[in-house]
Amino acid sequence: MAKITYIEHDGTEHAIDVKNGLSVMEGAVKNNIPGIDADCGGACACATCHVYVREDWLEKTGERSAMEESMLDFAEGVEENSRLSCQIKVSDELDGLVVTMPESQH
Repeated sequence: MAKITYIEHDGTEHAIDVKNGLSVMEGAVKNNIPGIDADCGGACACATCHVYVREDWLEKTGERSAMEESMLDFAEGVEENSRLSCQIKVSDELDGLVVTMPESQH
């Protein structure tokens, strides 16, 4: 299990324990975190779970896949540290991860 901190665009923080094997998106949806809609249910077919990963966590969350890159083309405010939270699998290694939702997702 990992404690993930979700930060809304307005700075509101939600620190949640998320089970290993779930995605960062699933942890948000199961805990009603505002700003992560997950319209496609985690199929990497939309960009409504777009988050910014803190720079010091980018290596641990892995590389973007080609499919994720394609979906991010549809997101607003994409940055170097943008990820789709449905593509980040939770493990003990991600304990302490911090993600921030873009302003466009409120």
